[in-house]
Amino acid sequence: MLKPSRLFVHMIMAVAIPFAAFAETPTSPPPSESSATPAEGSIIGQNQDLGQGQIAALTTISPAAAPTVTTTSPSVTIETKVTPDSSNSDDPAVEKLGTETARLAAEKDKILAELALAQARLDAELAPGKQKAERLAAQLAELKAAQDLEDFQRKVLAEQTLGEFRVQLEKATLISTLAKAEVETEIAEIKRMENVIKKDTTRLAASMELEEKQADPRNYANNQPIYLENPLKDGNLVLSDRRIPLNGLIGMRTANDIVDRINYFNNRDRNLPIFIVIDDSPGGSVMAGYKILKAMQGSEAPVYTVVKSFAASMAACITTLAEKSFAYPNAVILHHQIASFSGGNLTQQQEWVREMEEWWKRLAGPVADKMGITREEFIKRMYAKSSSGDWNEFADEAQKLKWVDVVVEEIEETGTLRLPEDSGTEPSMRRLATSTASADPHAETTDAKGRPSMLLPRLNPFDCYWLYNPDGYYKLP
Repeated sequence: MLKPSRLFVHMIMAVAIPFAAFAETPTSPPPSESSATPAEGSIIGQNQDLGQGQIAALTTISPAAAPTVTTTSPSVTIETKVTPDSSNSDDPAVEKLGTETARLAAEKDKILAELALAQARLDAELAPGKQKAERLAAQLAELKAAQDLEDFQRKVLAEQTLGEFRVQLEKATLISTLAKAEVETEIAEIKRMENVIKKDTTRLAASMELEEKQADPRNYANNQPIYLENPLKDGNLVLSDRRIPLNGLIGMRTANDIVDRINYFNNRDRNLPIFIVIDDSPGGSVMAGYKILKAMQGSEAPVYTVVKSFAASMAACITTLAEKSFAYPNAVILHHQIASFSGGNLTQQQEWVREMEEWWKRLAGPVADKMGITREEFIKRMYAKSSSGDWNEFADEAQKLKWVDVVVEEIEETGTLRLPEDSGTEPSMRRLATSTASADPHAETTDAKGRPSMLLPRLNPFDCYWLYNPDGYYKLP
């Protein structure tokens, strides 16, 4: 028969072992009871970690029968049998053990209730999330249905558009066929008209040829040119037909024409003067201008220049360096430095500046010498006169600077014996001269901003432009 103390130890072990097994599961422990005895506290402490479904079952010890204490857990079952001791059935220890067992059963019920409450709270907390997930699933299904509908509508629209394109293509093909037929008809009509025009042109040419042979004497002056070795007569300048127009841009073609005519008039007569008549010229190529100057200097017959309106840059240099020059009082003569149109890198620009300085020395040097000043003083006076360096003077003032030799009030053109053809009313500075000695035939165009402009002819190597171009009318190609 077990003694009460040993029976109590066995009961404590029977209860503590399953509670220790349940303590391994991570659950939140309920608060401990501070009034428990040390032995009771150890049992309750181990019972605090019980989870749902992991509650120890204890049997009530009865002195009349062979009492047993049974504990259950998910993995451990311990059964302890206690031999009854009828002589100690009223032992206080046994009564205390029964009381403890009842308390543990109550604790078990409390834990089960708390677990059920926690589960209910968890379900309540998760309910909004579940509802939200269900709503999102419904919205997703709705969006998918809308996307399917949109795809279907897009497909139907694409098919309709494709059908319209097919109709338009067929219509365009038909229109193209009709247009082609119309063009062919027009071409046939044009060819017919060309044949008619050719016949009319041939007939008209024959008629004009006959009319030219029978020309009206009123188109011709019944006079002869006046040739004077000294063209000044009573203070007026008398020009013969030994005149060469120099108008517009000075290019190599202009220079070649002028040189050829200087040679021609020399071969006709080596004593009578030749006149280079400048209505207006902004200048041009230094190579072309220098070629004209050398032809003037090499001519046995004297070559004089006559400025009626405007001579700038290279044209002004030709005027000043002529053997003798004449001008109307209000004619404008303009000198300035050679300007660069070049690009390239710094080294190339430096080389180009050296080339231009050499041209300036060869062309502006003689002008400065005739004025009786140095080139440096010439440049200084240019910029003293104008911030741009464009030094322009009327002929009566230019005469004082020795830019022109003689100022005349009247010029008599005795060499004009046939009625001149109309050369248009455009400002001559903005058109090429229509005479034989014309500049390179570059037509006037418009730039990107709609402003009138003219492309300059291509220069020869080592050539540059000495050109008055204040408004950018002349442009490099």
